[in-house]
Amino acid sequence: MTNNDQLRKKIQDEALDKVRDLKRAGIAASMGIGKTLIGLRHMAENYNDYCTFLVVAPKKTILNEWVNEAKKHGYEHLIPHIKLTTYLSLNKQAKDFDVVYLDECHSLLFPHGTWLNQYNGKILGLTGTPPRFPKSEKGVMVNAFCPIVYEYETDDAVNDKILNDYRITVHLLPLDTNKNVMMNKGGKQWYSSEMNQYLYWTRRLEDSTSKKEEQIMSVMRMKELMGFPSKELLALKLMSQATDKCIVFANTQEQADRLCAHSYHSGNADSEANLIKFKSGEILQLAGVLQLNEGVNIPNLKECIILHAYGNERKSSQRIGRMLRLNPNETSNIHILCYKNTVDERWVKSALEDYDPAKITYVEHNK
Repeated sequence: MTNNDQLRKKIQDEALDKVRDLKRAGIAASMGIGKTLIGLRHMAENYNDYCTFLVVAPKKTILNEWVNEAKKHGYEHLIPHIKLTTYLSLNKQAKDFDVVYLDECHSLLFPHGTWLNQYNGKILGLTGTPPRFPKSEKGVMVNAFCPIVYEYETDDAVNDKILNDYRITVHLLPLDTNKNVMMNKGGKQWYSSEMNQYLYWTRRLEDSTSKKEEQIMSVMRMKELMGFPSKELLALKLMSQATDKCIVFANTQEQADRLCAHSYHSGNADSEANLIKFKSGEILQLAGVLQLNEGVNIPNLKECIILHAYGNERKSSQRIGRMLRLNPNETSNIHILCYKNTVDERWVKSALEDYDPAKITYVEHNK
């Protein structure tokens, strides 16, 4: 067992000690620690010949990891006792399980309370990104059904050399005032500027007369920002300067195809072949959308370009997490593109709130 393996086991032991005697508890642990293995070890402690366990996760791919990890670590005897389901189907499940495991428990929403309030057994929540705001929907649900009692953050794992070090560069660029954004409505085409379009949707948002209209205008403004061409130009420049294996997180499939000769998304029949080439080093640049956010380990991945931070710490953490799988003595470089003097700055600030400020640099780009 390597030193890192011993440290991971020590952290897992600490987490299990915290939750062992609790009926409802949650563990927040960085990537690289083995949250699924913590769950399986907890499951083994609660095992008997007649027990049943329910594992809940946002996606089937995450659920499959429980089976894979059980086989890998000698817990095959647990598999026949495990029922797998998604959060979408939680309310359809029986309520007679001995323990319920809420994987990615930050996915809990108020409607899940219907089932959870009627369940009387043990609950263990697992997450890498616990809700930041206790009064939010996710915060209320996690505190009610799996309150976090143990935390081990990403920077703890970096400091302990379980994960490699990182440097984040936030590229601040102004909205373009040139009329280079093609508009198309009612069969008519014309050109506007990034600045004009941003101001237009901001006014629409400010003039909203209902919460629903406000939400719609907010989404429309975000989509407009995500489609502006100036970030693509900067991304191409950064890609041309990259000397190591580099992944680009685009906003749409079309944008991914424009940015890179090789892309990975559901609309590309060559996606899997491209990913294999990228992993092996046959190609050094790959553009993806959401599918590469999690669950894919890419060797020697040292550079990353993120075109949009979403203001969502989970999506951003998943993307940055792709960059923390190097040798612990190496450092990855993460580039995040941000429109200055716009809501984009707030999104980026929110997305990076859990990362070490000393490792974040802001660079201004001028037209």
